[in-house]
Amino acid sequence: MNRDVIERYFAAFNAGDTDAMLAELSDDVAHHVNEGQIRTGKALFAEFCAHMSRCYRENLTDMVIFTTHDGTRAAAEYVVNGTYLETDDGLPAAKGQTYRLPAGSFFDLKGDKITRVTTYYNLADWMRQVSG
Repeated sequence: MNRDVIERYFAAFNAGDTDAMLAELSDDVAHHVNEGQIRTGKALFAEFCAHMSRCYRENLTDMVIFTTHDGTRAAAEYVVNGTYLETDDGLPAAKGQTYRLPAGSFFDLKGDKITRVTTYYNLADWMRQVSG
């Protein structure tokens, strides 16, 4: 069932296991990042994860997963509990600030693989939290 794919994907995220996240993705996954460009393919997804792991430590809680009856689409709502570890380009200086941010992800699935990941959060809220 595709709900299991999404649950494994997020469990891998919370464990910091990029390889396990990649295992749930199709080779040509389209990764739509909040406020960013679309990245296509597992290699670019892995690069993004490496960058994020260097700059942020995050754990997702309060997870609610929704799936369509045909298993081709899914969505999740959750809270990002994070620490800003290293200054990210164009963003405020990192000093170990913590943040708590509601967010959501949307997925397309084909078979037992994720073919699209779209993530949204309120960047202005994040900026307020790490700048204050």
